[in-house]
Amino acid sequence: MWKRVAMIFLTLTFAIIILLLAAKNPTGPNTVSFDEPIGLLLSAGMVVVLFLPPLILAFFQHLVARIVSAIYQGFFVLSFLILIPVGFLAPDFGVIIVAVAGIIISICSIVVTIVAGRKKGYPDSVKMYV
Repeated sequence: MWKRVAMIFLTLTFAIIILLLAAKNPTGPNTVSFDEPIGLLLSAGMVVVLFLPPLILAFFQHLVARIVSAIYQGFFVLSFLILIPVGFLAPDFGVIIVAVAGIIISICSIVVTIVAGRKKGYPDSVKMYV
């Protein structure tokens, strides 16, 4: 359980780092910037709220909860994947590096979510046939 929670917190950390990098180089008047701290705090709060479902599901040991959490975390992989071309369009190379690291951490988090907490050996239904 603690492995899953730690991986989700690590992914959350990378998402907030991406948000801060985006705030450092605003591309227009309607983007997140350090000049408007309320908007930045609202964006950070929204990121934290989006990470609450997999964080809550990390405390459950049931296979269905782990699969739902892994599917939800798959959307994090897609969002980090979308940020790589954005890093090429924006004049910041750090976005690309953090996005690639976020993809790697998110995929590892999905693997840990599915594998961690699994019982060793065969499930009871398979033992009956072996």
